Amino acid sequence: MNPYDLAHQLARSMKDSEEYREYERLRESAYEDETNRALLDEYKRLQFRMQARLASGENMPEEDLQRLQQIGTLLQFNPDVSAYLLAEFRFQKMLSDIFKILADVVNIDLDSLTRS
Repeated sequence: MNPYDLAHQLARSMKDSEEYREYERLRESAYEDETNRALLDEYKRLQFRMQARLASGENMPEEDLQRLQQIGTLLQFNPDVSAYLLAEFRFQKMLSDIFKILADVVNIDLDSLTRS
């Protein structure tokens, strides 16, 4: 079978998974409120910026780290947002596991990407 066909089949399977359905349902709920939306968007922007800086060997400015922590603390006390972020983590874990399976098959050492 063609690998591209299998990839499309895998994508459909993932979209039908309980992890994805729960993630979508909770995302919708978390983003209904404008304040939640603004905080989540800022939190995700700061997370992405931090990951990009770390990947390039740079440190995150202290004020950005503090802002990320402050927003994270606010978000964890909101049940809708907290449940959404947990569902997002579970879905991302599934994606990571699948990527690791694929990398292992073709002998890509993912651990070498995180070593200094």
